[in-house]
Amino acid sequence: MTIIEQGSGPPPQASVLIRETTTQTFMKDVVEESMHQPVLVDFWAPGSGQCRQLTPILEKAVLAAGGKVKLAKMNIDQHPAIFQQLAAQIGNQSIPAVFAFTGGRPVDYFTGVAPESQIKAFIDKLTQGMAEPGAPNIEEVLKEADAAFAEGDNATAASIYAEVLGFDAANLPAIAGLARCYATTGALDKAKQTLALVPESKRGDAAVKAVQAMIDLAEQANSLGPVAELEGKVAADPLDHQARFDLATALNASGKRSDATDHLLEIVKRDRKWNDDAARKQLIQLFEAWGAADEATVEGRKRLSTILFS
Repeated sequence: MTIIEQGSGPPPQASVLIRETTTQTFMKDVVEESMHQPVLVDFWAPGSGQCRQLTPILEKAVLAAGGKVKLAKMNIDQHPAIFQQLAAQIGNQSIPAVFAFTGGRPVDYFTGVAPESQIKAFIDKLTQGMAEPGAPNIEEVLKEADAAFAEGDNATAASIYAEVLGFDAANLPAIAGLARCYATTGALDKAKQTLALVPESKRGDAAVKAVQAMIDLAEQANSLGPVAELEGKVAADPLDHQARFDLATALNASGKRSDATDHLLEIVKRDRKWNDDAARKQLIQLFEAWGAADEATVEGRKRLSTILFS
């Protein structure tokens, strides 16, 4: 595991445990986070040789703690106010300075370059009585990954899911999440390889089925012609159900969920039994891929029910 130099971003596998913080994000990164688990704050400056010496030792110790503690690093040249307040309280303004926060407040600190053994003892004292990292911590990490994915940050989400798999190679939500990231970015081979890690007995899991549906739909779309060409076929012959079916698949691949739903519902209206009920089955697959809570799924299910039971 590579330990980074001061001032650069943490490697992907450390992205959850180690981060840079600022005056604007300190409340969230440190105060609020320390309500859930201890957070060390490394106050450093780019021109300090001792800071550059301490950082890799500190990061190594935090990573070795396996999730019991997090590290937030603050450049005091850019963000001096918080350090000045804490330094005034202890009467010592020397750096590097490492403060430990739990329960939303500072509870301990040390200054200067400390050996790895001393930092480990500092962390052990801080985390004494805590359970070994496991499912509860992993659940929090997975929430962060899910949030990153929801915000469209696939790279961060994928790195966090991969980090979870480093702790627990059989973690189903992490496998499905990583496969979903690959599928979303078009890396279908990687998505399939990742999904292959799921045991046969767990293939019925909703998240796994959703990713499999995404992969299947994407592969279908890859075999079709351009959307404009398919739109032309449908315009020329509104009863060409195959062209309309293919158009819906292509529209979904380009993110036009509502339009895809419209075309498949049109087939269901015109000829429910066409191609062994293919349009309705395709809609179900779309709903599965989008997720039950997705707005397009909720609306699409309502409209499909109205047609089927009217």
